Amino acid sequence: MHANALLTPKGRLALARCVVDDGWSLRRAAERFQCSPQTAGRWASRYRAALEDGVDPLAAMTDRSSRPRRSPNRTPAKRERQVVHLRRKRGWGPVRIAHKLGMPTSTVKRVLRRRGMPPLAHLDLATRRELRGKVQRYERERPGELVHVDIKKLGRIPDGGGHRVHGRALGARNSRLTASIAKTTASGIGYGYVHTALDDHSRLAYSEVLPDEQGPTAAAFWRRAVAWFAALGVTIERVLTDNGSCYRSRDWARACATLNTTHKRTRPYRPQTNGKVERYHRTLLVEWAYVRPYSSERARVAALRRWQHIYNHHRHHTALGGRPPISRVTNLPAQHS
Repeated sequence: MHANALLTPKGRLALARCVVDDGWSLRRAAERFQCSPQTAGRWASRYRAALEDGVDPLAAMTDRSSRPRRSPNRTPAKRERQVVHLRRKRGWGPVRIAHKLGMPTSTVKRVLRRRGMPPLAHLDLATRRELRGKVQRYERERPGELVHVDIKKLGRIPDGGGHRVHGRALGARNSRLTASIAKTTASGIGYGYVHTALDDHSRLAYSEVLPDEQGPTAAAFWRRAVAWFAALGVTIERVLTDNGSCYRSRDWARACATLNTTHKRTRPYRPQTNGKVERYHRTLLVEWAYVRPYSSERARVAALRRWQHIYNHHRHHTALGGRPPISRVTNLPAQHS
């Protein structure tokens, strides 16, 4: 708000002078300056006090802090130093610090925030240095310039539902029955592997649940992913993966060569490099894999395609200014030739 607006310090001073110096009634001044008589009386009282104390009347018109003069229930300074020490030296989160010191978790969070300690999610776990604000987030300039690929391992759901639906005992029984029918291991029904390709610029994602993470499976997935992106008018130039064995296989190399895509790998033990697809998998778990108790693995897999459409076409993405990923694909066949 600009300095000459009504009821900024200059407007409040003009109101107070009308009441004190010119003899206006509080009701008349309130109508003139579009406020309540109580508000007009407050600024008039501050103006009188400023004249009596010999202080600058304009300075008396500024807002005062609502912070109390005394906070008898505030956490003692010694205890705050203990909280900060545990965070800095041991890298503990608020829950663990609260348990150690016998404090409420909410109090520990307020202490850390007051002392300017960033959340653990904003720190490099090895060096404990803050990442956000110091490490510039990169983003490719156009769709297809770089696509991130990764795999997420998920335990399969037995027919009839697992422990999330029926509890541990009945869920384990369903697992054994499904395993015996499928002739898999007697201890369970194994895992499904979510293969994902995510565009760096648009965050457009393509995922499939496949039976393994071997080289031939990953290579076949990559061919289908390239075709899916091509149907949207996106030509993939580079692909970034971790150092998994399937991405070091000959099948994967042949697939990249055939599709004319350059393959890049992340540095060892640096999953942050592929962080965008890692973050997508976290969203996928919360909003698809564990959003409700599915009755079987087939039901969950069938729900993936619909959720993926919602993610790409309708779900608001924070990194894209609240728009869905498809909004950044500007060369859709129906839009531009």
